Amino acid sequence: MTIIDKCRGLYVAFAVGLVLVPATVVAESSVKFVSAVDPSTVPEKKRSALNLYLTAQEASAFLAQNEDAVLIDIRTRAEVSFVGIAAEADKNIPYMVMDEFWEFDADKGTYKMAVNSNFDREVAGFIQERGLSKEAPIILMCRSGSRSARAADLLGQLGYTSVYSVVDGFEGDKDPDGVRSVNGWKNSKLAWTYKIRNEQAY
Repeated sequence: MTIIDKCRGLYVAFAVGLVLVPATVVAESSVKFVSAVDPSTVPEKKRSALNLYLTAQEASAFLAQNEDAVLIDIRTRAEVSFVGIAAEADKNIPYMVMDEFWEFDADKGTYKMAVNSNFDREVAGFIQERGLSKEAPIILMCRSGSRSARAADLLGQLGYTSVYSVVDGFEGDKDPDGVRSVNGWKNSKLAWTYKIRNEQAY
């Protein structure tokens, strides 16, 4: 990457509200971004220990500017199949899966889910397959930002240092009527599709 290319990236980052942080201790392939998201405003259930957050729009810009960044959709296969997947998603690796017995959770008004016991191994395999290190930027996206925070916590505990959670997720937050129409990948008019590519499939 030339100096001119780096400058171009910096100007683009400012144009979309992101700031590239020059850091000599960070490898060139692992460019750090500072999101417009103020961590102190992130709801408790969406907070991760690493405190790295992006909006869906920022995630798209991040991916366009950093060739080493990957976007992992951590929703269930059913969600991806019936709700759609971001065109820019590199892989679907569910952090949680439907409970084996499809037990109903009356308090939440939905069926129970359990943590995918293979999640850490699947992520490790995917990162290795891409020839990346644990310092490479990993963007996690779920439905609305809660599961991605928990998944980021797990990866952080395993030594991954640049794990970002998409705070508004794929579908976004609920409006006063309970409809997910506020924000998120789909509501931001970012590219998505119902067709899952072979390399994205879990």
